[in-house]
Amino acid sequence: MAEIDLLSFVGHLKIKEADQKKWVFDIIRKKYIILQPEEMVRQLCVHWLIHEAGFSKNLIQVEKLIVLNGLKRRFDIVVYNQDTEPFLLVECKAPDVLLNQKVFDQLAAYQTVMNAPYLMVTNGQTTYIGKMNHLSKTYDFFDGVPNWVQK
Repeated sequence: MAEIDLLSFVGHLKIKEADQKKWVFDIIRKKYIILQPEEMVRQLCVHWLIHEAGFSKNLIQVEKLIVLNGLKRRFDIVVYNQDTEPFLLVECKAPDVLLNQKVFDQLAAYQTVMNAPYLMVTNGQTTYIGKMNHLSKTYDFFDGVPNWVQK
């Protein structure tokens, strides 16, 4: 499990109230999004990826549409490498969602389409980061944050 304090990035969020709802500005999509618990985790994760992990916001895509078994799905966050190939897939869940096998199976299904070497799953409190092991067709999870996110 990776020790990541996503809540330390709350100060980076731009939140407003309109139509009796709270909205958060998504710096990737460049628009306000209704602030649901999962959206809060997604936005905090985006800021962590930029400000802590050092990824360029130009290489991050949020809510990417993919086709999986003929069905349209949306992946939370994709980080691309300099060659614009998927590098890291991030699945975000609301804080009250347990990161169980079903969540990891969902991520694995997306991985079959995206084929990124790294994956991350978080509910804002618990975070796992792994790397695809092509020999065993499994993921090797890191005990902490891997070197690619160290500045």
